[in-house]
Amino acid sequence: MSSGFNAKSFLKNVTSAPGVYRMYDKRQQVIYVGKAKDLKKRLSSYFRVNIPNIKTQALVSHIDHIDVTVTHSETDALLLENDYIKQYMPKYNVLLRDDKSYPYILLSGHKHPRLAYHRGPKREKGHYFGPYPNGGAVRESLHLMQKLFPIRQCDDLYYKSRSRPCLQYQLDRCSAPCVGIVSDEEYSEQVKLASLFLRGKDKQVISQLVAKMEIAAIDMEYERAAQYRDQITALRRVAEQQEVSNQKGDMDVIGVDYASGIACFHLLFIRDGKIFGSRSYYPSVPAETAIEEVLSSFLGQFYLNADIQRTIPKEVILSHHFDGIKELQASIEQALDKKFELKTQVRGDRANFLRLAMTNASNAVATRLSHKNTVEQRFLLLEEALELNEPIKRMECFDISHTMGESTVASCVVFNREGPHKADYRRYNITGITGGDDYAAMEQAISRRFDKINNNGKVPDLVFIDGGIGQLRVAQTIVDEKCVNIDHPPLLICVTKGEGRKAGLETFTVGGSEQTFELPSDSPAFHLMLHIRDESHRFAIAGHRNKRQKTRNTSTLESIAGVGPKRRKALLQHLGGMQEVKGASVTELTKVPGISLEMAQTIHDTLRGG
Repeated sequence: MSSGFNAKSFLKNVTSAPGVYRMYDKRQQVIYVGKAKDLKKRLSSYFRVNIPNIKTQALVSHIDHIDVTVTHSETDALLLENDYIKQYMPKYNVLLRDDKSYPYILLSGHKHPRLAYHRGPKREKGHYFGPYPNGGAVRESLHLMQKLFPIRQCDDLYYKSRSRPCLQYQLDRCSAPCVGIVSDEEYSEQVKLASLFLRGKDKQVISQLVAKMEIAAIDMEYERAAQYRDQITALRRVAEQQEVSNQKGDMDVIGVDYASGIACFHLLFIRDGKIFGSRSYYPSVPAETAIEEVLSSFLGQFYLNADIQRTIPKEVILSHHFDGIKELQASIEQALDKKFELKTQVRGDRANFLRLAMTNASNAVATRLSHKNTVEQRFLLLEEALELNEPIKRMECFDISHTMGESTVASCVVFNREGPHKADYRRYNITGITGGDDYAAMEQAISRRFDKINNNGKVPDLVFIDGGIGQLRVAQTIVDEKCVNIDHPPLLICVTKGEGRKAGLETFTVGGSEQTFELPSDSPAFHLMLHIRDESHRFAIAGHRNKRQKTRNTSTLESIAGVGPKRRKALLQHLGGMQEVKGASVTELTKVPGISLEMAQTIHDTLRGG
């Protein structure tokens, strides 16, 4: 129990009403958010003499003070708890990071509706079908729809500008409503059929097309009948390929696996009895967290996140039962104001879906554990190779990227015991140096990284420098200067490419002593060092390309003295664009209103580098 927190005094005044509590540490950071039907009873459980749960022991040892917010009901407490978890991202809570909006297929509300990919706010009028688990599933479905129904997928600007049919019409993938080849009535019929298909009404679509084919044959419109026949054949082929449940319905099926601190929730999105897609979620789980808390936290955060556009089905099938599942179901149902049912005992098709979800969850956890163990082994062997007494918790690698000195960028990537830690990656735009001076660039990057660093900051155990001995010496000088008050300054190692810059022939030099060593190319420790070096190289090049592109996309007219907004506009409008301005002669420039001979010469010389 924390020495600064008087639990006995605090518990005397706590209410027994439902509500939410926030636990803070000495740095005034929220470390845990919880809800309770009875706040006094729940909070008292944290301060018993013998707490069996290791996670709870660790949590209680860091409590500095607790804030309590009373709510009118358990449902209000559940909603407020989720709001606080999103706001504070507490260290000891199970955290689900699911901030992506889900993609849909939009059937627009135009006179001639179009099928389109949609993600984001549903501002456009029309029907939205989904959600799909990812953009790839939407694009695949749109590609399929194009083969089945001759409905336009082009944007409005393209559609309105047509004077003759485009290539999609030639490929029988659009009926060309833009130029009136198809009647409004026939196009509307195809739109209705596409809408039924997207709702999973395959049999209804096929039966309607069969009826239309028979009528066309009776009327001796054999070409139209053949078109319907081909459409029916394509639809039947698709229907056979899709796994369809005998019992129609919308549901989410969730398979859960939790081992060695890694949890995977594999979701199958079942819409109208079909698997529309699947997705795996890996919530951040504090050490020694009970499975009941993992399940309850995930379901609450997943289904009560109002920021995400997600169609929530009435039925959710879960692979594990846990205490409090009925209470959670009732709270979510009340919060959503719609029927919501959590089931754990199912049969038939539902059981088949559940087995599939559980298999995927188990495989995902096994794969992650295998990767985690591989990374851990590499770290242990690197510690052995470097003869380190302390374990490596954090490694960083710096790299410089530029093209002929242009748009210099330095990258810093970070690895921890689980591999790349992308949240801590950083890029530094290097300015005020001679183009191509890698030493000065490295000096600036290392200075900015270690400026004002202290023991409470993120101090790396190892820092790799992608370069030669000169860059290592520059970096070592800066680190020695900036880390003078650090208890354990980082060890610097430069990674130098071998003869002919061939991979596998790299040599390593330790900062300070400048002792050089090599490792076998099949050594896991060698692979780990090359992994972080290659990752920093990739990250630096990506940053450099972005910066260079941004620089080249910026109009250089803005940097010319005397060329203000009006003259820029006149130049671009009169000559037709930036490329034309750059290619214009002095005489052509003087023909632009407001551009004198002297100004034209200045513009010409600046843009041509003269």
